[in-house]
Amino acid sequence: MREQVRFAVLGPVSAWRGAVEVDLGPPRQRAVLAVLLLAEGGRVPVDRLVDALWGAAPPASAVGSVRTYVHRLRRALGEDAALIRSVGDAYVVRALPGDLDLAGFRELTARAEPARRAGDLHGAAVHLRDALALWRGPALSEVRGEFAQVRREQLEALRLSALECLLGIRLELGEHAQVVTELAGLVAGHPLDERFREMLMLALYRSGRQSAALETYAEARTLLAEELGVDPAPALQHLYERILRGDGDLLAVRGGVGPATVDRHSATPDAVTPDAVTPNAVTPDAVTPDAVTPAPSATPQPPSPHRPARPVPTQLPSDLPGFVGREAQLAQASALVPEGDAPSATVVIGGTAGVGKTAFAIHWARRIAPRFPDGQLYLNLRGFDPVGAPVPPAQALRTLLEALAVPPRELPEDQDALAARLRTVLTGRRVLILLDNARDAGQIRPLLPGAPGCLVIVTSRNRLGGLVAVDGARPLRLDVLTAREGRDLLLRRLGAERVAAEPEAVREIVELCARLPLALAVAAARAADRTAFPLAALADELAEGHGSLDAFTDADQAADVRAVLSWSYHALSPAASRLFRLLVLHPGPDVSLPAAASLAGLGAAATRSLLAELVHAHLVDEPAPGRYAWHDLLRAYAAELSAGTDGPDEITAARRRMADHYLHSAYAAARLMDLTRDRIVLAEPSPGVHSESHTTPQRAMAWFGTERAVLVTVLKEASAHGFDVHAWQLAWCVEHHFGRQGLWHELGVTLRTALQSADRLGDPTALAHIHRGLAQAESYAKRTGDARAHIERAIELFAKVGDVPALTESHRQLSVVLEVQGDLEGALDHHRQALELLGPDGDGRLRSWILNGLGWYHSLLGRHREALEFCATALELARARDDDYTLGHVLNSIGHARHHLGAHDEAVAAFDEALARFRQVGGVPWAEAHTLASLADSRLALGQPDRARALLAEGVRILERLGHPDAGAMREKLAALTPDGDRAAPSG
Repeated sequence: MREQVRFAVLGPVSAWRGAVEVDLGPPRQRAVLAVLLLAEGGRVPVDRLVDALWGAAPPASAVGSVRTYVHRLRRALGEDAALIRSVGDAYVVRALPGDLDLAGFRELTARAEPARRAGDLHGAAVHLRDALALWRGPALSEVRGEFAQVRREQLEALRLSALECLLGIRLELGEHAQVVTELAGLVAGHPLDERFREMLMLALYRSGRQSAALETYAEARTLLAEELGVDPAPALQHLYERILRGDGDLLAVRGGVGPATVDRHSATPDAVTPDAVTPNAVTPDAVTPDAVTPAPSATPQPPSPHRPARPVPTQLPSDLPGFVGREAQLAQASALVPEGDAPSATVVIGGTAGVGKTAFAIHWARRIAPRFPDGQLYLNLRGFDPVGAPVPPAQALRTLLEALAVPPRELPEDQDALAARLRTVLTGRRVLILLDNARDAGQIRPLLPGAPGCLVIVTSRNRLGGLVAVDGARPLRLDVLTAREGRDLLLRRLGAERVAAEPEAVREIVELCARLPLALAVAAARAADRTAFPLAALADELAEGHGSLDAFTDADQAADVRAVLSWSYHALSPAASRLFRLLVLHPGPDVSLPAAASLAGLGAAATRSLLAELVHAHLVDEPAPGRYAWHDLLRAYAAELSAGTDGPDEITAARRRMADHYLHSAYAAARLMDLTRDRIVLAEPSPGVHSESHTTPQRAMAWFGTERAVLVTVLKEASAHGFDVHAWQLAWCVEHHFGRQGLWHELGVTLRTALQSADRLGDPTALAHIHRGLAQAESYAKRTGDARAHIERAIELFAKVGDVPALTESHRQLSVVLEVQGDLEGALDHHRQALELLGPDGDGRLRSWILNGLGWYHSLLGRHREALEFCATALELARARDDDYTLGHVLNSIGHARHHLGAHDEAVAAFDEALARFRQVGGVPWAEAHTLASLADSRLALGQPDRARALLAEGVRILERLGHPDAGAMREKLAALTPDGDRAAPSG
């Protein structure tokens, strides 16, 4: 019988097998388990896991990484338990209430509700206490990212709902004195949440502290007025009035322990019973609303036969005929609709200009309209109208009240009074309110209903963070369409036959429109007007104008992409406008905060504030913490603005700062990763430049991986704009990382571009470094003739300028070229020259590399015992420094010599450790692959053909992924290792 595996998400994500906690690995691996557990037995497709981990900008390797994380989790949890099951292209974790704390929490809170209904208040309290005891801190406390933050907020709402219900029960049981301290703490932690303040007032009053209860109300009134500009809710006001007059009915408790007990059915209609001051549950899957039901008078009643029925407004605009896709977002949005007497909800739909916020909101609102039988209201707040001013809240309130049949002559003038009237009118009704094109939270806040059961949908180009943080609104962000959705939009507008006839042209049109719904609609309208033209002609037209918005103009400003984007741009501060224009100079798909700060020549704090303003306006996005991105049409718009606004001197200065940022950041990373290479000297960066800080080689490697494409493009642009020193020095900085990763193409491109800059400079030192780098690139590509010419030219130039460290390294590198050409004695000789140039006081890490090379070439020449002597000294130096990368190469040489001496067990041990060292370093795939091949030879020599085949297969996969020229030879070696040849070990 296997040990039970228990999981926890109500705190740090954790797992235990029996009494032993399981090591769940790095944060992203834990995040995968968290997503699977939060599905509570449901299937989680791989693409949803990718979205949860990386959001809108996952790396190309995301799917593979997810599968790797799942594999490691299975191994950590015990594969025999089959806890994580594959179901098609999805994963499932089956966890019973006893296996998962969240499932246990839900079961216990669910048990509390029937106990309370049956009058077993003590039993209900026990269930809720047990449920809350499962929390070990903030849910998912070590998981980062937007997905985790959203779920963390949802789970916290569940916890507060259960706590609220427990405190309400304890008040009913007469434990008012005992709960005062806890309620006071909740009020301090949630000062704008009137639920806990209401209970605190009641608890204080029942404890004989009437003045303290009244002071609690006064604090609430002051705070709400200062922070939100509103009065306390009617229920809180009513409780205040009853406490003020010393209402004895408030002292009644159901548990019979208080001063008096009263029959609720004999109470007056407006009496505040203990149930009435126990607020409702937050979400449908928390403790059910019945567990904390308000007074019956709060339940919506049918119209009286003596009064006319309330009018039911149906103001939603017609649905857009071409609306496509968005099914995931529609499902997410629909889950936020309040059910029954649940509190009213507000959903803020955000996204960049032209992304289809209004179309989505209308489509969703019409889909859920039957759930709001008392009416659906629509109001365009004109927050970003090109000609008119935003609608003031008071005017919006009058419009909504009139739509709800309140006579205009009965409407007060004061905005607060209007807001209170709206809340009163909406009490007992289920009404949907769609507020389109909002400017800011201040325009929306007075329009929010206080009664349960209503839904407010808001669209805005701004993020309305205050509405989310203060008023509990739920954000829903729309991104550009997927490629499939873009095609479906064109299909709806142009017809299936025309779209099917030119699939390639359709694909190009979708991408050239940046998958932005507005741009696609404009392009589709143009195609619809020219039915005789092939779609390929439209694709060509868009391609010719790429980098311009001229192809997306329209007489109607609402359909003109440039005009629509301008409404957001003109709302920015001058400093944010400047940053938006300068960002177009950055070549990458996204930009880091230090890079953006360097580009603008501003401090990090100021730049962060400006980027937040751009994110708020949806003119840039933040797909990952500290990374900012924007789509191609926004880039084109920024380029137009920059060309007409920023002078050439400012543009040149910004380009220089950007080149300085990447040069100095890359240099710092290169120094951490390669301590043996000769150094170059950089000029001081321009004022206002902020380089990245790298504290470890692993962080440096991660930064190179993140910025790889940007570095290649920055180098090209530096050379193109005359920053030739930046170009060649940046090539020096990236050379080691690109070579180590097997990025032969990027390495060749950067170095050949840098050679052009070095030639223009005529600087022999620059030329020497680039020729040495090109020798390495050509060696990797097996073009040994070119490699030899470059390295011999580098040796000549380094000797001329007297750079001995660089000359030493170049002789060592020439050995590698000679090895490939088959001149092993020549390779050995140049390593001896390198050792002589290094001298007795030279760098210890470089010495271990040179000694290892001497051992390697001795072994290749058949002098294996001499090889081991050189390698032993190299190993001692490397171990003293705990230098994993160097140790991997030295152990490889030792394994080669041991294998050819027939000591296959010792060879296996050396290769195994070399492999572990390379994997510890990470990012050395080609060295890992060749070590796997050597290890396979030794395993085969020990009579282990199956293990040898597996090792070779893994090596082939790595080299094929790299496009390494040795992949073919290793593939042939694997193919030759057939069952008939199992016993044939490779010759010594």
